[in-house]
Amino acid sequence: AKHPAGRLQQAGASCGRPARRDAAGHPAAHSIQETVREIPKVQSGDSIPRNAAKQKRERLQAGCNSSRGRQCASPADETNSTWEPKDWREQWDNITEMRKGRDAPVDSMGAEQCFDKTAAPEVMRYQVLLSLMLSSQTRDHVTFAAMNKLRDYGLTVENILTMEDKTLGDLIYPVGFWRSKVKYIKQTTAILKEQYNGDIPSSISELLKLPGVGPKMGHLIMKIAWNNVSGISVDTHVHRIVNRLKWVRKETKSPEKSRQALEEWMPRELWSRTNWLLVGFGQQTCLPVNPRCAGCLNRDICPSAKNNLRKTNPGLPPSSLHQPCQQQQ
Repeated sequence: AKHPAGRLQQAGASCGRPARRDAAGHPAAHSIQETVREIPKVQSGDSIPRNAAKQKRERLQAGCNSSRGRQCASPADETNSTWEPKDWREQWDNITEMRKGRDAPVDSMGAEQCFDKTAAPEVMRYQVLLSLMLSSQTRDHVTFAAMNKLRDYGLTVENILTMEDKTLGDLIYPVGFWRSKVKYIKQTTAILKEQYNGDIPSSISELLKLPGVGPKMGHLIMKIAWNNVSGISVDTHVHRIVNRLKWVRKETKSPEKSRQALEEWMPRELWSRTNWLLVGFGQQTCLPVNPRCAGCLNRDICPSAKNNLRKTNPGLPPSSLHQPCQQQQ
């Protein structure tokens, strides 16, 4: 067995420094302290070899612009930046054509129609915020009616703060989860008064700190109240439709996951129109149950239309599975 000193001597030589010798010319043993000093120090971040994919992810993450309104690059591989759904541009144009009448409930009773456009700017923004808080799990016509009652009462920060909970509940009933929304509205309004001088936050990060405000509401508030597109607003309609059209690389289980998947590939100039376009399409054509595929311009290029038509038209011949609606006409 070699002597430990011999191993220390070899370690020192391997570091690029000539081995020290004694008076007789024989190699001298290094001390442990000397050997430790001679071993190059490991630098964090460049010492242990890592695969290229991991290094790519880290570079993307390090280069992420975290400023307001910007989305980080996907930490997955670079294919996320180039992948796009099949036929999506034609599908988008077809939906735009179907929506040109602007006669869906969202067009006349959505959040953009619920606030007083003659009020002071901070009051308008506050009303936009409340209309979207009320809209969660609630149909547009119910939200619209509740907002009209609130506006008739006087929908300002000061009035809501002095209003009894019971009165507020009576005014917003029967919106979904109205009891919880009474609590959230009171808490949020108090925060606005104390921290924002009666206005609403102007960044998505601050909006999401308010009680009862989620990403879908937050991004839509930023667009309507501040004219700032911070992200795609994805509700249950948008979530359902993008999965049916396969506008997500793999099936998503929540609206927030759908938003993240959409923002990976969709051109940013379309983000502000996505919610309006798909919500109305979901209210009129791509319904949650029994979607009206036969009247949809995407019937021959929608991945889900074939399945829907097979269920509603069991008598169609087998050849219709490739062009289901043409057989139906």
